[in-house]
Amino acid sequence: MTDIDSFCKFFVDELSNKCFFGFDECLNMEVKPNTVHRAVVEHLVRQAVYQRMGKSVPSTGQSPNPLVVNVSARHCHLTQEAVESLFGKNHQLTPMKWLYQDGQFAAKETVTLVGPRSRVISNLRILGPCRTLNQVELAYTDAIALGFDIPLRQSGKIEGTPGGMLMGPEGFFEMSEGIIRAERHVHMNPEDAAFYNVSAGDRMKLKTGGPCAVTFDEMLVRVDNSFKLEVHIDTDEGNSVNLKPDTPCELVK
Repeated sequence: MTDIDSFCKFFVDELSNKCFFGFDECLNMEVKPNTVHRAVVEHLVRQAVYQRMGKSVPSTGQSPNPLVVNVSARHCHLTQEAVESLFGKNHQLTPMKWLYQDGQFAAKETVTLVGPRSRVISNLRILGPCRTLNQVELAYTDAIALGFDIPLRQSGKIEGTPGGMLMGPEGFFEMSEGIIRAERHVHMNPEDAAFYNVSAGDRMKLKTGGPCAVTFDEMLVRVDNSFKLEVHIDTDEGNSVNLKPDTPCELVK
């Protein structure tokens, strides 16, 4: 990491400490849809500093949008039918925290997942809005603890996967399939895809820095006009590299 990069990170840390830019750590406030992510601020600061100094911006700072890397903890996506079975007729999910992708949120509602060994994971967070299928995403360590033998799958590809029982305050919902370990992946819009010279379905690598530096291969590329540039890895992967907000990360083809 260059001295300039270190300065940029220090500058953004100071802004965060002063509760600028709506960082979600500030005052433990609920995240709003228009919250500016740390990576966005750092991206803009880095470009401005290099420009002011008359230096060329390094390749990692030339991308049209900042790279955000987030750890996706265990969670589930549910249909409206499943939500009503678990929480009562006509129940609507209540946003608790807005996620980086526009329109996506972590709901206040949680469920309990029952495993084959009658072991349970309680407070399994539901992500909204409702979808057209039911899917539970676990890390391998979660699955082992519950007794599930789960496959590695792209989100939405749940054919032939294990099912399970969900419990809510108003009832139960039996999933015939849909419990997976989701493939690590990167969301990007067409502008990002053009910059990285990739298409939907391609594979990339994520390089992480720091004392636990590692390179994650087989990063699935997902492209949509609505997507922001964001990598999702699970808790096993995030913990293995001690991922923090200031951990340097780079996408390479």
